[in-house]
Amino acid sequence: MRSLQITPKQAAQLIPDDATVATAGFIGIGFAESLASAIEQRFLSEGHPRNLGLIYAAGQGDARQRGLNHFGHEGLVSRVVGGHWGLAPKLGELAIANKIDAWNLPQGVICHLFRDTAAGKPGTLTHVGLNTFVDPRYDGGCINPRTPNDKVELIDIAGQEYLFYKSQPIQVALLRGTTADKRGNISMEREALPLEALAIAQATRNSGGLVLVQVERITDSHNLTPDRIKIPGILVDHVIVADPADHPQTFAEPYNPAYSGEIRQPAGHHEAAPLNARKIIGRRALMALNKGAVVNLGIGMPEMMATVAAEEGRLKDFTLTVEPGGIGGQPASGLSFGAVANAESIIDQPAQFDFYDGGGLDQAFLGLAETCPQGHVNVSRFGTKLAGAGGFINITQNTREVFFLGTFTSGSQQLEIEDHQLRVIRNGHLRKFKKQVEQITFNGEYALQKGQKVTFITERAVFELTDAGMKLTEIAPGIDLQRDILDLMDFRPIIDDDLDTMDPRLFNDGPMHLQHTGSMPMQQMRSLWQRMLCRRSHESERLLASPAV
Repeated sequence: MRSLQITPKQAAQLIPDDATVATAGFIGIGFAESLASAIEQRFLSEGHPRNLGLIYAAGQGDARQRGLNHFGHEGLVSRVVGGHWGLAPKLGELAIANKIDAWNLPQGVICHLFRDTAAGKPGTLTHVGLNTFVDPRYDGGCINPRTPNDKVELIDIAGQEYLFYKSQPIQVALLRGTTADKRGNISMEREALPLEALAIAQATRNSGGLVLVQVERITDSHNLTPDRIKIPGILVDHVIVADPADHPQTFAEPYNPAYSGEIRQPAGHHEAAPLNARKIIGRRALMALNKGAVVNLGIGMPEMMATVAAEEGRLKDFTLTVEPGGIGGQPASGLSFGAVANAESIIDQPAQFDFYDGGGLDQAFLGLAETCPQGHVNVSRFGTKLAGAGGFINITQNTREVFFLGTFTSGSQQLEIEDHQLRVIRNGHLRKFKKQVEQITFNGEYALQKGQKVTFITERAVFELTDAGMKLTEIAPGIDLQRDILDLMDFRPIIDDDLDTMDPRLFNDGPMHLQHTGSMPMQQMRSLWQRMLCRRSHESERLLASPAV
């Protein structure tokens, strides 16, 4: 074991200048914090390693100091390929300032690139990313002017368009597990997710690179069945025992045994969320969930759906999934997002994206930053603010029904909720419904061509994307159509006579009792009932007017 075990400082000394480094992680889950910190400390004291290439799939950081923010120093990195940038603003600042070559590619594509690199393939061929900013006909995923548009190629196969993402060798892997034995076999019994650790380890080994794994502890031999070994020792060069402070299960919780399956969290174990815009949106989205559906929840606003589903006792009516690999159970939120309590299954992240890319999801609920009359959505780039796409493109392009969730305006807004009605006191300072989005993370026109159903849910209005444009279908009780909606949009939506009122239960502080309505949203039931009564009334009037009566 002495030949395998080294300190974080010794590990940092092994990384050469100009090396391409791959990191695993999802926010803080599975991220090798000790190793990243040691590399940063060496660079700040010695000026090495320099000009590293960095490649990672999911967002890894706390939006402040931890995670990939350790690499956010000019000279430490010179090129970065990342799926999500928002949690590592120090890296994003280098990219926006045109100081590094920087690409934003879909999270699932990068996961598959690791696997294809391991298999010796030249790259990943997929439909994911077509007609978005990663398409080479747009930006090719390039973040700034200095970055060459050479990572993605458009290819025609039998008359069908595909994107080809080029693979690249990896010289260093920074990974994490729970326990290492004397042969370097790594288990993850206290980790929330295995992520893409195996794919990265295989890709690095087959590239002739160095695999470094941060662990909690070392044992002479594992007392586990072989299937519990997530990274075989044949792939591992060195193990590093981390300081407990640098090895939390998530960036929000040192350890939650419900995330690793050690215990089962009691049913109904939750605190009721306060009634605000987030909860209203989460409730309305929950009403759209079909019983028995397999569903993805995105980060941010959609996280509230899991909380509301738990409050309403509806977690068992459908199967929630999250892109890093969790299936079933109750997804966590905040800096623990990605972890799942009481999961039915947890699979590797590349496998989860195989399922997503192939159309396995019935419904998906993602965040809404800005949209336009064509239904394009931007969640990835806003001037000098770089968020990145993450798994957004994989999910939205391959799900039958897509829902975008967000407040109607962006920024601090003030609402009053009383007597089952909503009143706007102050709007946010930025509009979300614009004439044109800054970047196309989701292409509405392409979605309609593929037959997807697209819905936009806010706290005061609901819209559907149609072939004729965006249609306003519901408005909250208490909301003035002109003042609170139309005057705050850069375009006029389609408005028919059948405009519905959002269910008043959404604006009630108590439970909604959705279990009594089945899978059909209550406002649809009420609208249907009203139309039935109207038809019956018209039929009665016709019969009474008939000469035969």
